[in-house]
Amino acid sequence: MVFKKMLSAFGVGGPSVDTVLTNPNTRPGLTLDGHVNLVGGDSPARIEQINLGLVTRVEIESGDHEYAGVMEFHRLPVSGAFELAPKQQLSIPFQMPVPWETPITDVYGQRLHGMTMGLRTELAVARAVDKSDLDQVSVHPLPVHERILEAFQALGFRFKHADLERGHIYGVPQTLPFYQEIEFFAAPQYAQTVTEVELTFVTSQQGVEVILECDKRGGFLSPGHDVFGRYSIPHTDAARTDWVQVVDGWLRETTGRYGSMRAQGFGTPHGGHGYPGHHGYAGHGRRGPGMGGVVAGAALGVAGGMIAGEMLDDAFDGGGDDFGDFGGE
Repeated sequence: MVFKKMLSAFGVGGPSVDTVLTNPNTRPGLTLDGHVNLVGGDSPARIEQINLGLVTRVEIESGDHEYAGVMEFHRLPVSGAFELAPKQQLSIPFQMPVPWETPITDVYGQRLHGMTMGLRTELAVARAVDKSDLDQVSVHPLPVHERILEAFQALGFRFKHADLERGHIYGVPQTLPFYQEIEFFAAPQYAQTVTEVELTFVTSQQGVEVILECDKRGGFLSPGHDVFGRYSIPHTDAARTDWVQVVDGWLRETTGRYGSMRAQGFGTPHGGHGYPGHHGYAGHGRRGPGMGGVVAGAALGVAGGMIAGEMLDDAFDGGGDDFGDFGGE
């Protein structure tokens, strides 16, 4: 009996949890629907709470070093405390809102190299090791994202890599503690001016802020430097704009600038690079220390929705390998 109690304390013979998504594919501003399925163990168990969390891998800069960490950025409580009988089967439905700023992981049905996304289920059991489950999630672009990405492709840009950088973009309304950078090799017609272009979307219910960072080549007497552009686009423009012409105009305008605002003597409060904004000047606070922030649940359609913004050292059993080949070549 003592040995059995000890095994129970380590989760052996205890309840199990398995989350099943109705569809693992979603878009920013939509939902993830499914059920949390529980099966009781060998003895009664008191379930303290069940939570769902969206988790992803984020690049973090600390001093002169950069490393990747797993971060939970959105959480939904599914259940409070209750008793689960031995071998009892219970299925709890849920509908989890996907924040508007959730990064894109898949384009044209293909995973973007460098991107990861999962839905983690936390089952807190009294006097026992907490259980967890992790399910892959695919976040597809909204129509305005698709039109802009298609324009980059039509102009001859080649996708290089995508990642998430911890921090906030100065001057841009942002609720998540990170932002996405989608990197492209320069198209031939721009190759004499820039080497690479990084594209960032900061999306809201009204539209998207598009931030461009161009790695501008140096000249005979001048070093290379980064230049920035920022453009505000409503969702309603997605279907009625010549996006190839628009994106080409953005790139020519951005690369035509002398350099970053910092190079011109403008500082930014967060110590990041600056750039001329579409609506006045703003700075680009890259890899800043800012964390957290709260999104009103009503804006997402679910009361109490919040951004956790915390690092999860134990996000995955086995040290994170459950992501498998996410972001693989």
